[in-house]
Amino acid sequence: MWEKESTVTNQAVKEAGEVLTGLFGNLKGINKKGEIDLVTEADISSEKAILEIIRENFPDDGILSEESGEIDNNSERLWMIDPLDGTTNYAHSFPFFAVSIALQVKGKTVLGHVFNPVLNEHFEAVKDQGAFLNGRPIKVSQTQTLKESLLATGFPYTIYRDHEGVIDLFTRMIVGAQGVRRPGAAAIDLCYVASGRFDGFWEQGLNPWDTAAGSLVVQEAGGLLSDYNGNAYSPFQKTIVAANPHIFKEMLRVLNPD
Repeated sequence: MWEKESTVTNQAVKEAGEVLTGLFGNLKGINKKGEIDLVTEADISSEKAILEIIRENFPDDGILSEESGEIDNNSERLWMIDPLDGTTNYAHSFPFFAVSIALQVKGKTVLGHVFNPVLNEHFEAVKDQGAFLNGRPIKVSQTQTLKESLLATGFPYTIYRDHEGVIDLFTRMIVGAQGVRRPGAAAIDLCYVASGRFDGFWEQGLNPWDTAAGSLVVQEAGGLLSDYNGNAYSPFQKTIVAANPHIFKEMLRVLNPD
């Protein structure tokens, strides 16, 4: 099931990846959508390549993409697209970024692809069919305690206005875990949880295109997901926790100490 959709998505992330690698280190201009929220010609060109492929193959589907916004075709199928996750990294020639594409059908994510073209790492999942990295099955880690865990997080674009709560959570996790990393691309962070490189991940202030694909990869790799309060995960929520089953509840306790 979802064979055509997966094939088309594979084509889309690979073509977008070629666009991004071609422009990497050669940007002509960088614009701002917010105080620290960047957009480049690479975001726009990557998105254009993806949308052309999706529209050609599935013209009646809805689309929610970071740069173009929502294209509502009154469809029960919705493609969620991040043409360049990690734009700030990309703009600084820091090679940690990805293309992320997910498909929701009737509100359920059924397919997710995340592709880092620099490392040539292609994470993908189809609902109830497992998670894969470059065609090989992946699973979350078996780390048993938070104290032994390597975690990842990110900071919202609003941190320059309201940083106290974010830094408080960051401090509590640093104290409780073996280590915390802040790489700057949520889609890859989630896939690194799925592949056991990270044991857990938390972040707030994200958008659906940031987490939809990576979250399915985590679930299909045996991981658990929720919002900060332990409620069922949705890409339309503004907080996310993802972890292996052994440390998931411990992370939630740290996030909610009262």
